[in-house]
Amino acid sequence: MPLSPDQLAEIEAARANPLPTLRATSPGMEAHLYRAHQVLDHGFIRVVDYMGDDAAIVQAARVSYGAGTKHVQNDEGLIRYLMRHWHSTPFEMCEIKLHVKLPVFVARQWIRHRTANVNEYSARYSILDREFYIPAPEHLAAQSVVNNQGRGEVLTGAESARVLEMLKSDANRAYDHYEAMLSQNGQLGLARELARMNLPANIYTQWYWKVDLHNLFHFLRLRADEHAQYEIRVYAQAIADCVRDWVPLAYAAFEDYRMGGVTLSGKAIAVLKRRLAGEVVGQVDSGMSKGEWREFLEVWG
Repeated sequence: MPLSPDQLAEIEAARANPLPTLRATSPGMEAHLYRAHQVLDHGFIRVVDYMGDDAAIVQAARVSYGAGTKHVQNDEGLIRYLMRHWHSTPFEMCEIKLHVKLPVFVARQWIRHRTANVNEYSARYSILDREFYIPAPEHLAAQSVVNNQGRGEVLTGAESARVLEMLKSDANRAYDHYEAMLSQNGQLGLARELARMNLPANIYTQWYWKVDLHNLFHFLRLRADEHAQYEIRVYAQAIADCVRDWVPLAYAAFEDYRMGGVTLSGKAIAVLKRRLAGEVVGQVDSGMSKGEWREFLEVWG
């Protein structure tokens, strides 16, 4: 299970004794604070701290002119303007710290987002638990024939069972050898920092991850997208649910302009203008590559 009964009791005890504060708080995020949201089979995300809210974004943009200027432009309108014109600094005024439990291969994708502060569970110091990510059958798929980094047809029947059995047996055998190699129970064995190299990439690790809202939105734009790998996408979606409650105005603008919008190249704009003028335009005379043209058609038909 993601959290032990003792850990869950600690979380509920912390939530049962709120402390008074002069800081700005977000009622939506307070409802999520400390609680674990399960992801995959053994993973979770939970918010352990945050700073700021929608008002902090507006305050930074107006440089604290105060509530008296709100008649000039309301908060929602200003936040949408900032998002629409790619202003980043006001969104950097909000921060979030997450405790995440995730498979190592997902962590290696995640860590490519370098604009965050990370502290990971140390397998040099501690022994990792026997917990592996084993995909549900509906997420076992063959290699895509059109996308070199994507999935294609879902495996079924004997092929699905064969792959699942190999995943389970290989992970457990690797962990058995890891345990057998460790310096413990009276044997000299290997140091933990060496024995860990035998562990599979689907074993679970944990970390604390702190990031500002601007860079978090960039993470969500890439990892909550329908084309992202399923195993990291479900983490991004769980985080997005918390962010939506934390900064509802900013998240609505993000959904509209980043997740729901598209960026057009000069060639794409030219094709749209030619189409609006009644011209029939194909890939060959569009000036786009086959990949660009395919992506263009996915949006515009």
